[in-house]
Amino acid sequence: MKYQYLWFLVVIIIVQSCGSVKKNNAVVSSLHDADELREDVDAVYNQLQKHHPRLYQYISKEALDFKFDSLKTSITQPLSSHDFYEQLAPILMEVRQGHISVMPPQMQFTKKERKVLMKERFEFYDLDFNYMDKQLWVSGSKSDSLLIGSEVVQIENESANALIQKYQTQYASDGFNTTLMDRQLGRAFQRLYARDKGFLDSLSVTFNKQDSLYTKVFRRIPKDSTSHTIDSLKQEADSIKVAQLTKAEKLIRKQKAKEKRKQDRIYGSEGSDGKYTRNFNFKGIDSSVAVMKIRAFGNGNYKKFYKQSFAQLDSLNTPNLVLDLRDNGGGRIEEIAYLFRYLAQEDYQFINESEVTSRVPFMVYTMSNGSPLMLKIIGAVFSPVIVTHNLIKTKKVDDAIYYKFKYAKMQSPFPDNFKGNLYVLINGNSFSASSILSTNIQGHNLATFVGEETGGAYNGTVAGLFKIYKLPNSKVRVRIGLMQIDAPFKVEPDGYGIKPDIPIVPTWNDVLHERDPELEWILNHVEKEKP
Repeated sequence: MKYQYLWFLVVIIIVQSCGSVKKNNAVVSSLHDADELREDVDAVYNQLQKHHPRLYQYISKEALDFKFDSLKTSITQPLSSHDFYEQLAPILMEVRQGHISVMPPQMQFTKKERKVLMKERFEFYDLDFNYMDKQLWVSGSKSDSLLIGSEVVQIENESANALIQKYQTQYASDGFNTTLMDRQLGRAFQRLYARDKGFLDSLSVTFNKQDSLYTKVFRRIPKDSTSHTIDSLKQEADSIKVAQLTKAEKLIRKQKAKEKRKQDRIYGSEGSDGKYTRNFNFKGIDSSVAVMKIRAFGNGNYKKFYKQSFAQLDSLNTPNLVLDLRDNGGGRIEEIAYLFRYLAQEDYQFINESEVTSRVPFMVYTMSNGSPLMLKIIGAVFSPVIVTHNLIKTKKVDDAIYYKFKYAKMQSPFPDNFKGNLYVLINGNSFSASSILSTNIQGHNLATFVGEETGGAYNGTVAGLFKIYKLPNSKVRVRIGLMQIDAPFKVEPDGYGIKPDIPIVPTWNDVLHERDPELEWILNHVEKEKP
C-alpha cells in the first residue's frame, strides 16, 4: 500500500511536468489583458500586507499605497508577463527589503530539449564581472584571459549603462543603504541579463580595452569543445595518467580522492572552479595573523571547520584573527550562531524573537502557490506535526506574533573561544546572515571593522522563511520574507548597514592587479602594533 501511494505521487508529478511546459510557454508568449494585470497588482500587494512583518519599515503605508495605485492607473493596455514584471519590480523594490525578489516566467524546455542543452555551455557565462567606478568590467574569464580588464560598452544594440540603470531598479538593499547596489550588480549581471532577455543562442558584446573597441560573439558550444582548453587538457592528461598507474599507485590515488571529498565536505566545495565556501590560513613569517574567509554560510560541515580552525588558533595562541565576510551574501542562521560562540567573550543573546504574521509560518512557506509540488505534498502529509510545532514556538504579544528560535535564548561562548585581536572585513555584498553576525560582533565591541558599509541592515532583515507567490494571471513570481531576524542591538537612523571603523574601498586597479588594500591595512597595522 505504501509503494502504491509513492507511485501515485510520482505519476502526479510526471503528468504535471508534461503539461506544464506547454502551459508555461503559452503564458510567456501571450499578452495579458489590462484588467487581469491590475488584478495581479492587487493580489501581490494583498500578499505583502498579509505576510510581510515589516512592510512599512522604510516607506509609509500612504506612500506605498500611492505607488501601487499609480501602477494600476498606468496599465491601460495588454502587456506580456515580462513587460509587466519590468513595471512591477521597481514598485516592490520601494519597500527597500533586500530579500524581496521578483521573477518573470521564462520559457521552459521539454525533457528532450533539456538533454541537448545539458551537453552545451554558453561562453558568455565563462566571464566574471565587477561594477566599479560606474563601469562594468570583466574581472575574470575561464576561457579567454585576454578579455580580463576590458570594459563592457555594449551588448547587442544596448549600451551597458542603459542596461545597468534598468537592472538596478529590479533589486534592493535593506533600507537606504547604497553600497550593495553597485557590488551586487557585478555578481548578478549575467543572471539579470538572462532574466531580461531569456534563452539566447549567441550574444554580441562590444568591449573597450586600453582605448580600443572590439566586438566578440559568444555562442553556445559543446561542453567537450577544445575551445575550453584548460579543463579539457587537464581531463585528458588525468585520464592518461590513470591508465599508466600501477595497482599500488591507483590505491594511493583513491585514498587521496577520498581525503579530498572529506575536505570538500568540511570546507564546502563550490564546484569545478576549485573554490571553497570556507578557507583558513596564516599570514606573515611568524604566522601571527590568521585569516578566515567565509564566502557564504551555506554548504559543508561547518561545525568541523570551526572546531578545527579555533582549536588550532587556541593551541598556537594566535594573537590576531581576520574574519573576511566580503561578498558573503548570507545563509544559515544556525551557522552564524555557532561561529559567534567562538568569538563572544561573555554570555549573550544572539537574536531577538522573530516577528511573523502567522501562528503557522512553516505552513505558509510550504503551502504557497509558488512552492514546488513535492514540498506541498510533504507539507500536507506532515501538517499535524508542523502545525503543532509552530503553535508551540509562536506566541502573541499585544497585536504582534513572535516565533522563538533557540538562538533567542541566552548562550555562552565556547571554552576555546578566540581571545585575541579580531578584525572583520566587510563590503556592500556582506548581506543577510553575514550582517546579523557583524551586528553582534560590533554591538559587543569585539572587533575592528575594515572595508565599506554592509548591504544588509544593522537593525535586522526580513528573511528566515519565504513565501513564493505566483501571481494568478501573469505568473510572475514574488518572494516574500516571513520572519524579522534581528540582533538585540539597534542604531539610529534605521535603514543602514554596519559601518566600518576603517573605511577602505578598493579601486578597479586594485581588483585588476589582485591587490587587497583592506587586508594590507590590517597586516600593516598588526606589524606596527608589535612590541
